[in-house]
Amino acid sequence: MRSRQRGFTLLEVLVATAIAGLAVAGLMGAISSTANNANRLTAKDRAALLAKSRMDELLVDHKLPRRVPIEGQFDPLLAGGVPVGWRARVTPFETVPDAGPGMWVLDRIELEVWWMDGATRHAFTLEGFRRSIL
Repeated sequence: MRSRQRGFTLLEVLVATAIAGLAVAGLMGAISSTANNANRLTAKDRAALLAKSRMDELLVDHKLPRRVPIEGQFDPLLAGGVPVGWRARVTPFETVPDAGPGMWVLDRIELEVWWMDGATRHAFTLEGFRRSIL
């Protein structure tokens, strides 16, 4: 009389191992791309926060020269060790006809913030407006 043995054949084990290997490889790829996206978004979010802070400073500083570009870099400790810089320019946006010294003007402040991601330079621009005196 023959006894029936229970278990998996070698072919079944090989097929199951191959399927598990493909699933693990797919999951690792997804995790890697998710981590890269999170890192990229973190750098962009940090640059956006620094840009908002710089724009706030520019909006309240009425001694900035008009039509003269100014630029600088953020503290590397605030930027998470990534080079982050800015360039701004103040231009009169709207004035009354025949405006002279002591008259109100609407200034436009254009702020470009850039950061490096390896060898790639990323940037975005913000605009702000303020009331000022000529």
